[in-house]
Amino acid sequence: MVYIVESDKSFYEASVDLEEVILRLGFSLLHVQDLGASLGGKEIEFDEEAKVYAIGSQRLTERLLAIDVSLSLALPFRISVYTENGATKIGMLRPLAVLGALSPLAGHDGMLREFEDKMIQAVDEAR
Repeated sequence: MVYIVESDKSFYEASVDLEEVILRLGFSLLHVQDLGASLGGKEIEFDEEAKVYAIGSQRLTERLLAIDVSLSLALPFRISVYTENGATKIGMLRPLAVLGALSPLAGHDGMLREFEDKMIQAVDEAR
């Protein structure tokens, strides 16, 4: 259900590289949320860093919503860069597993499988 890799890069380097790879692979970058900065600004102790990249594809979104509009519960897809005990990690929930749990028809969609493969490629290239 999850795909997580450890990176030899710093959090900053992995974050910059991931954003470049996301755009190069043709994903739409919908939003970047810096969770570490958000929590730190609220005077909450959070010793790690975490950024979440919301990504999508208009064609795939249209197709998925045509299958079952309740799939919108799991959209957009996200890739996260974070630190854990000094290690930088990049991870994602696998779209096929998540959407397949919501709708069996989505779990067999070839376009969704290609999208997941490209997400894994993005994680691997940014690592």
